[in-house]
Amino acid sequence: MKLFFLLITTISLYATDISDYINKNNCSQIIDKSIFTICYDYKLKGAKYVAYRLDGSLVNSTNIKKRPRFYTEKNLPKQYRSTSKDYVNSGYDRGHLANDADFDYSEKALRKTYTMANIIPQAPKVNRKTWIKAEKYERTVASDLGSVTVINGVIYSSDPKRIGKNEVAVPDAFWKMIYNDEKKFKKCFYYKNDLDVLVRQDRLKSHLVDCNQLENN
Repeated sequence: MKLFFLLITTISLYATDISDYINKNNCSQIIDKSIFTICYDYKLKGAKYVAYRLDGSLVNSTNIKKRPRFYTEKNLPKQYRSTSKDYVNSGYDRGHLANDADFDYSEKALRKTYTMANIIPQAPKVNRKTWIKAEKYERTVASDLGSVTVINGVIYSSDPKRIGKNEVAVPDAFWKMIYNDEKKFKKCFYYKNDLDVLVRQDRLKSHLVDCNQLENN
């Protein structure tokens, strides 16, 4: 947890506005996919933040089963793009930040989540067994409250591990902020990108962190 406090240095106290995270100072390029927004970093060849509003009325409204193919983000300069091939035999999953299950109410919306600009290298067990619990939780809260805003933050070291031909940076950790200011709801979750995570012992509440600490460090 010490690493977590040391690495998050750009987040302001009590901020619950997407622009506090996704802005020209933090991002090499801001990619607006209409249903979510990506703060992309050219050097890392990956996202630093991805944010969106989740409409509770659309959650589980359709549940499209067939998943699209991952695709390279053409809005990025070619030299800064990542590709699906970068992940082959890397030991890491193609992990969504704006997760596909949030947007499977239409084929068009679902496909947008498969841009590689929305994908980060995630430890397989984290992606499939632990982080997914926070993703499910945000849909539950959106259904209960009517809507939530979600900000996903990614934490990289100063000299991150790299994968693939395009040398995509591997995060040390990531976090999720779920809030609805009108309903005075706000919760934050933090996950290490640990290849050896103990899945059986994992509980969603064990990743719950004080949002004030998160935002102030």
